[in-house]
Amino acid sequence: MLEVLDQNQDYDLFIQRIKRQTNIDLHSYKEDQMKRRLTALKSRKGFRTFDEFYKAMMQDEMLYEEFLDHMTINVTEFFRNPSRWDVLEKKIIPELLKEKKRIKCWSAACSTGEEPYSLAMLLSSFLDWKDIRILATDINQKIIDQAKSGTFNTGTLKNLSPYYRDQFFINQGRQHVISEKVRKSVHFRRQDLLSDPFEQGFDLIICRNVLIYFTDEAKDLLFQKFSRALNKGGYLFVGGSEQIFQPQKYQLKEADTFFYKKM
Repeated sequence: MLEVLDQNQDYDLFIQRIKRQTNIDLHSYKEDQMKRRLTALKSRKGFRTFDEFYKAMMQDEMLYEEFLDHMTINVTEFFRNPSRWDVLEKKIIPELLKEKKRIKCWSAACSTGEEPYSLAMLLSSFLDWKDIRILATDINQKIIDQAKSGTFNTGTLKNLSPYYRDQFFINQGRQHVISEKVRKSVHFRRQDLLSDPFEQGFDLIICRNVLIYFTDEAKDLLFQKFSRALNKGGYLFVGGSEQIFQPQKYQLKEADTFFYKKM
């Protein structure tokens, strides 16, 4: 029993140190999932305790970056769940553009960039490139730098139409490089969704397949922040396992599957 208690104290102290050092609050993530992931990483790196692991991270930037990679989920692809992007193209964006000539968009927890770049390509059917400006944020600076490069493995392009692939990518064998005009339309920035303030005045916020890793309390906070960041009539687009059960609590209403409109 004492050993279990010591292990729990070891992990709790690690969480407190990470919070002080980085402002990342691991208490806001589902504990079983996060603890399991980080315990596996700690053991694989040859550390017996989280105390040893933390001290090593503070001396080794590469180890710290690997920790950030491990605690964030970076599985993505262009136009992930294509049927939802069809709704965005045929229903949501045309409705938004009835009222204005350009729309303010944000891809939150954008990972390696496939999502905001997908949105940029889609918007190019409606707007001139000079009118397309998308904010893309993630907690992991290494991932942001990768996204900025605009270089992708072939597998992430599987949902792309031949038009998008031919129009916006340069084939370099196993990798494809996205065109400069698409890359320039997306502005990347590091952000912790839980602790950092949000910009305001968005017409469309996309935050998919990240909320499932947060506690209910953290999700409640995020839905409140997203709602405040949206213009009236704006849309929040979430992932397949992230249904909002009481959208009215956040001044939202369900507009389509995984789409919520600010009332």
